[in-house]
Amino acid sequence: MSDKHLLKSRLCLCLIILAHLQHATAEEPTLQTRGENEKQSDETLLQSDETLEHHQRVKRGWVWNQFFVLEEYTGSEPLYVGKLHSDMDRGDGSIKYILSGEGAGTMFTIDDNTGDIHAIQRLDREVKAQYILRAQALQRRTGMPLEPESEFIVKIQDINDNEPQFLDGPYTASVPEMSVIGTSVLQLTATDADDPTYGNSARVVYSILHGQPYFSVEPRTGIIRVTLPNMDREAKEHYEVIIQAKDMAGQLGSLAGTTTVNITLSDVNDNPPKFAQKLYQMSVPESSPVGSIVGRVRAKDLDEGINAEMRYTIIDGDGRDTFDISTDPTNQVGIITIRKPLDFEGKKSYTLKVEGANTQLDHRFLRMGPFSDVTIIHISVEDVDEPPQFDSKFYYVEVPEDVAIGTIFQTVSAKDLDVSNNSVRYSIERNSDPGRYFYIDITSGALMTARPLDREEVSWHNITVMAMEMNNPTQIGSVSVTVKVIDVNDNPPELEKYYEAFVCENTKAGQLIQTVTAVDLDDPLGGQHFYYSLAPEAANNPNFTLRDNQDNTAWIVTRRGGFSQQQWSIYYLPILISDGEQPVHSSTSTLTIRVCSCDTEGNVMSCTAEAYTLPVSLSRGALIAILACIFVLLVMILLILSLRSQRKKPYLTDAEENVHENIVRYDDEGGGEQDTEAFDIAAMWNPRESQVVKFRQDMVPEIESLSRYVPQNYMGDSNVHGYVLAKLYEADVDPCAPPYDSLQTYAYEGEGSVADSLSSLQSVTTNTDHDYDYLSDWGPRFKKLSDMYGVSEMDNALW
Repeated sequence: MSDKHLLKSRLCLCLIILAHLQHATAEEPTLQTRGENEKQSDETLLQSDETLEHHQRVKRGWVWNQFFVLEEYTGSEPLYVGKLHSDMDRGDGSIKYILSGEGAGTMFTIDDNTGDIHAIQRLDREVKAQYILRAQALQRRTGMPLEPESEFIVKIQDINDNEPQFLDGPYTASVPEMSVIGTSVLQLTATDADDPTYGNSARVVYSILHGQPYFSVEPRTGIIRVTLPNMDREAKEHYEVIIQAKDMAGQLGSLAGTTTVNITLSDVNDNPPKFAQKLYQMSVPESSPVGSIVGRVRAKDLDEGINAEMRYTIIDGDGRDTFDISTDPTNQVGIITIRKPLDFEGKKSYTLKVEGANTQLDHRFLRMGPFSDVTIIHISVEDVDEPPQFDSKFYYVEVPEDVAIGTIFQTVSAKDLDVSNNSVRYSIERNSDPGRYFYIDITSGALMTARPLDREEVSWHNITVMAMEMNNPTQIGSVSVTVKVIDVNDNPPELEKYYEAFVCENTKAGQLIQTVTAVDLDDPLGGQHFYYSLAPEAANNPNFTLRDNQDNTAWIVTRRGGFSQQQWSIYYLPILISDGEQPVHSSTSTLTIRVCSCDTEGNVMSCTAEAYTLPVSLSRGALIAILACIFVLLVMILLILSLRSQRKKPYLTDAEENVHENIVRYDDEGGGEQDTEAFDIAAMWNPRESQVVKFRQDMVPEIESLSRYVPQNYMGDSNVHGYVLAKLYEADVDPCAPPYDSLQTYAYEGEGSVADSLSSLQSVTTNTDHDYDYLSDWGPRFKKLSDMYGVSEMDNALW
């Protein structure tokens, strides 16, 4: 048997003997593990069963489970953990112990001779609670393992070296204001890193250090609760609470940790709104448009958010229909706006009773209400210089088209409704009347015709009349005047188009050759009705006759047959057409009828274009004589035109040919109203006198008088405007009227006169107002100007 087998047999025999002695005498086992507390390990060594077979392997003779060691060792020497010992170790150093696994060589070392294990580093259970190590006994000489490798655990025993910690702190919480006692706010949890299964190191209790008497904390659960009733957010909103957590159930030597809890009282609707004033004064110009903002009011609410949302309404007052109020959701203010146009002259002030109320009510606090407030708003309307107002928003007038020039057909009226009540001047906006058909009296507002109206040309006129304040020309009011031109029977009917009829040579009597139709520019109420007949000179026409169909058409019928182109190729038939309105108008139109050769079916084959032919016997001398007469007539006409142009030429020549406006010189000085020779002023006041053309007695005028008689329907009173307008229209349409201005000098102003110069040419260089008081010093001739432009004592008293 080899030495190896001999060694194994001896080892097994020793183990069997030792096991027998341990059970029989209860002696201490051979291989022991001892910790730093010198207590025997709870684990027992297991001896392997002996086998007497030569080749059976020997089981290890020692096994252990775990060691225990306290954490946070602070001594200067390595901490003894335990001892490993094999029954084969005779103490002669032949066995070598080795250690491997977690922390071997760094945290733990083993004495390879004695098997003593030491901790060479500071152990922290909170970092690592246990280490798994492996141990083995080797033959020191050969390095061969004597037994299989065994695994054991080194557990770190806990000590109270960690205070409780609030990992999520500091905390933020909120609770409604006015909460009852015991209302839960927040639950806190402190974490202790010590071992909760070993002693009381991790048993935590809570207490409050700061925040009483408003809040408290439950010691075991860490729930923070309200301990003071009726806490008001508006009085104090934020609270800082300090909570302490102690381990070891708060016993002596325990460790503690603290955290801060910031508690905010959330708002509830427990405060009613209040207006800062019971009466507000506001003002607004009367010219402000509808929708303009008059002012703002606010009912202050100490609450916030939805609890402070407001709704403003007008609950009473004489301005409920004139003003509106709305709520600005951003600032919770009431915005007062204009609902209807304002008029200072109609009403100068308004009173509103406005209510501001919360929209979100909390039924728990209705006892603190009412949650609304009322205020009075007085609104004054400021006077603004407004343009004149017409007594009607628009005017509609119907005017016959045959109305005489200068006839007044409508009078408009406008007033300055301001306190000053300035006088008004009227005018027509010229873009609305480009044809200059109408004229308006500047002071009375009387609208009259300035030109003849023609419904067939323009049937509707939409003109704009303006009213301007005399003292403030920037204030201009306007109104629309619609003029409908009423039709009168002033147009004769005529053929619808140019008719040219054809008659065949073989036509028989009674043959219809043409149907004619007439048109009339007038539009009578009863509709058009025309009457047809042959003109008186053709009433007994032997060739053709006319038949009125009584439906505004007429037939042309032949009276005979057997027409011949060679006898007469063209016939002209005059047709008389009259209307059925009063006054009756008629016209004569000519129908051209050509004689044509036709086939047997009546289709035209050829027609002669000439009505007659010249006699072939006309000699050449006769033709020359006719041409000579025509030439002589042309020469005479040219001579007459030349003489007329020579007579008119002096009016166009002057000493200064470069002057654009020609001046007609009479070589006399007019006497104004006292001069009865230059012009008869009575003709202006009595249009009937205009039939008599009067000339100056002391000289012959160079220009033919334009004062020809203008037919008018005289109404019995003196219509100077109508007469002037008629003369103006006559001059506009007269082709012989001079196209240049005529200047008359009356020598009442200028150098050497009492009034000096009255020209306005120099007044454009200044923007200052003119003082016309000096007009009263110029005598009776300027009294009218003084009354118009001077300032009376009564006017001064008003200002």
